[in-house]
Amino acid sequence: MPLVSARIRVLVVDDEPCNLELIREYLDGQAYLLTVAHDGAEAWALLDDAEQHFDLLVLDRMMPRVDGMEVLRRVARTPRLSGLPVIMQTAAATPDQVREGLAAGARYYLTKPYEPDALLAIMKSALDESRRHREIQLQYDSLRQAMSLLAGAEFAFSTLAEAAQLASLASLAAPQPGNIVMGLSELLINAVEHGNLGISYAEKSRLRMDECWEEEVERRLLLPENAGKRARLSIARSDGELRYTISDHGGGFEFERYLDFDPARAFDPNGRGIAMARQLSFQRLEYREGGRVVVAVVNLQ
Repeated sequence: MPLVSARIRVLVVDDEPCNLELIREYLDGQAYLLTVAHDGAEAWALLDDAEQHFDLLVLDRMMPRVDGMEVLRRVARTPRLSGLPVIMQTAAATPDQVREGLAAGARYYLTKPYEPDALLAIMKSALDESRRHREIQLQYDSLRQAMSLLAGAEFAFSTLAEAAQLASLASLAAPQPGNIVMGLSELLINAVEHGNLGISYAEKSRLRMDECWEEEVERRLLLPENAGKRARLSIARSDGELRYTISDHGGGFEFERYLDFDPARAFDPNGRGIAMARQLSFQRLEYREGGRVVVAVVNLQ
């Protein structure tokens, strides 16, 4: 039975009817149109139908016939579904299983059993990321040819909106902007929220769970101690490379912890941006000055 709004379509896949009913109960009254599938084969029949559209996939890992990992692999091989955010839910997951899921495209994890707030928070995080990606993609089409001629540029920015706009524009300097735009966006957002405004990893997790992250960013931007703080982005094209250098006013951080997808953080609503940028967007990611400066490199040859 559909929920109250058709604006956000969610496909939930689980072979246990009681789990599907529980998710229905958790999402009751929320702005989602819920479609359910009872195994991977049924889910893939829906996903493979070009007339069907889903904004989010909540996928059980262990199922008969076609399991969750096989559904993930099929999604990854289908260009039409490449931007579909996926939340993997599982009763138990070893670090190796989580790594396998992350590598296949499941950026978000939920461990059964979970509370309604955990489900809602991680759904919002996944949908927010997907929305940012779509908005950025729409912005850069008309400027792509001109920006490919860029030799160098300097920018200053201070808000999340400016970071998103700048990622859209700056990615056009690369040969394949679609490959780097989300990674660049994550690095620019980090410079604002973590660098300039001092929002820690734990604080962002809590703010995401409470659905007030953007409001807290806006509040901190207005504090006297943050007045005039602007992060910097420079772009340089030389020696067969395109280099994006981002700096902020923070004190640095333990960037080594975030360079790879960490199974221990897979169940948090945040903490994937740097690993995504390093593994999916850039050929090299180099942190300097204790993490206050990052250089993201795209090979041009």
